[in-house]
Amino acid sequence: MKLLNVGFGNVVSAGRVIAIVATDSAPVRRLKDEAKESGRLVDASQGRKTRAIVVMDSGHVVLSALQAEPLAQRCASGEFNAVEPVSHAAGVRALS
Repeated sequence: MKLLNVGFGNVVSAGRVIAIVATDSAPVRRLKDEAKESGRLVDASQGRKTRAIVVMDSGHVVLSALQAEPLAQRCASGEFNAVEPVSHAAGVRALS
């Protein structure tokens, strides 16, 4: 599974992305408001200004603080910042 980094360590499944859009139009703002009302809004902006909205095939809407164009370029170029699975023992130190 390929994961798309939407900023600040947050990732979404790249195969489920339908659209990546800028936030400067009224229809996109309505889409965000409707998703919030129905509980399908995911805020991955970490409290920063939302610069792009990622629309998923599940109907979820993901807010990102990154701009739409760099996110779209990551998808188009296959430049995914995949998160490697972490072994449970990776951070465990032996106690002596």
